[in-house]
Amino acid sequence: MYDSQDTILYVGKAKSLKKRVKSYFRVEIEDPKTRALMKQFHHLEYLVTDSEKEALILESNLIKKHLPRYNIRLKDDKRYPYLKVTREDFPRLLVTRRYEDDGADYYGPYTDVKAVRNIIKFLKPVFPLRDCKRMDGPCLNYQIKLCPAPCSGQVSKADYQKQIDQVKLFLEGRYDDIKAIMKDEMMESASQKEYEKAAALRDQLHSLDDILEKQKMELNRNLDQDVIAASADKDLAVVVVFSLRAGKILSKEDFIMEGLPEGLPGDDNSIPESVYSAFLKQYYSGPRPVPGEILIPLLVKDEKIILEWLEDKKGDPVTLKIPETNLERSMVRMVSKNAQIIKDHQKEFKSALLDLKGYLHIPRLPRYIEAFDISNLSGQMAVGSMVVFKDGKPKKNAYRRFKIKTTGPDDYAMMRELLERRYRKLSGADESEEEELPDLIVVDGGRGQLNVALDVLRSYGIQTGVMGLAKEFEHVFVPDFSSPIILPPKSPAMHLLQRIRDEAHRFAISYHRKLRSGEIEHSLLDEIPGVGPKRKQKLLKYFGSLEQVKNAAVDEIARVEGISSNLALVIHDFLQNRG
Repeated sequence: MYDSQDTILYVGKAKSLKKRVKSYFRVEIEDPKTRALMKQFHHLEYLVTDSEKEALILESNLIKKHLPRYNIRLKDDKRYPYLKVTREDFPRLLVTRRYEDDGADYYGPYTDVKAVRNIIKFLKPVFPLRDCKRMDGPCLNYQIKLCPAPCSGQVSKADYQKQIDQVKLFLEGRYDDIKAIMKDEMMESASQKEYEKAAALRDQLHSLDDILEKQKMELNRNLDQDVIAASADKDLAVVVVFSLRAGKILSKEDFIMEGLPEGLPGDDNSIPESVYSAFLKQYYSGPRPVPGEILIPLLVKDEKIILEWLEDKKGDPVTLKIPETNLERSMVRMVSKNAQIIKDHQKEFKSALLDLKGYLHIPRLPRYIEAFDISNLSGQMAVGSMVVFKDGKPKKNAYRRFKIKTTGPDDYAMMRELLERRYRKLSGADESEEEELPDLIVVDGGRGQLNVALDVLRSYGIQTGVMGLAKEFEHVFVPDFSSPIILPPKSPAMHLLQRIRDEAHRFAISYHRKLRSGEIEHSLLDEIPGVGPKRKQKLLKYFGSLEQVKNAAVDEIARVEGISSNLALVIHDFLQNRG
């Protein structure tokens, strides 16, 4: 269904198109959302499919692509990382944010990027795999036992595949199977008097046990299951998914649903099945693995066709059920409680944003905020920071740091440079680019800093909300008001501004300290042949300080990305001779 500007308003499916369309043209339409839809409706298009299942898949894909205003939509703009086992003769284990139909095995998505790195870090010494794109012969990883060197025939394809199979078991949550394999290998190594290998396996088993002890809940059955529950209040619904593999909680994800029916009851037991139906179709339309069982608080009208679709995706039977046992009811209550907590936080954020919009007299709800701060030492080594808050929460992958080139203790000139460098590029961005203009720009400072920001934005033709926040008295400065605005000190809006300002200050200070502590280190590393700015940065990031690089062995230096074994030897010898 389209409006007069050819914007898609709604996507739906029906067995009988005639009956479905006729229902929208009744004299009295009770649903307020449908009434609003019909006020904007201009024309419609339809596609004929061969089956209900095809219609369901098409509906889900179109909603995900076009995000129609009057559909219930899964709000998920995050690009979570996956672990990927490549489809090669000797597969690699990679971290990727792109899911492709390339025959590889994908695991995730993981909401915690740090957890992904920890998984890789744990797996590498236990199950050595190649990570080189090209197999040009044994590298340092082979020497330090982090790769079995399939490139030179040091391991057979069958033995390498055993390693891959064990990695897959781990990623699927089959920890008991992994432990059994490791115990067998440990006993075999001990019987062969390979005591060093047996001790290493023992230590890895202890590490695995430590990880498993962190599991907060374990079911007494070997089951792959997703438990789904929601919490809703009027125009806000949050859905939470706990994914269990082999009876253990493997991950938790939360999502906000948009385009909800108007006037949702503030009672979690009265959430309409349409919310769960829309969620199931959109959540599993992506690359997420389908479990054998999905537990939800109530059954949905499209249950039969959804199950048929899910079973096609999985290739095995799938059960969609409501809780029947005390344990299942307890699980759903726990997930629902998590959803309620997140929903309450979202309501607080929304209240703060609404208050902020009113206090600042800006046209849009400030869902996307960019804040700027300067840190310097008497005008020396000045740095600028930009932090981003979306829907009241930090969006750390959008943070930016700037080395300020302006010399001398001129805070206004530094802020001008910072804002110009940020918005010069953004002012020319077209709608196809991912960059988006903020709803509100916050600069650290008073009237003077605000005027600098206004001047920069005007020069680039950017129109958006902007304000200055002075530290001393927490005064808020906005355009067109000669006097500062005094927000209630305990108001949600003031708390949000303080969080944003403090985060921008923290980010700037941390960068400034890093540069100050690394100034001498950088000057010495500059002298090493073959070590440019990127390699210097990677070395310092990996080891933490120049002193740690000096104390590192050649093979340790070679573990740093982009450092070959030959270059590692050069770095080691140079630092030893000059240290």
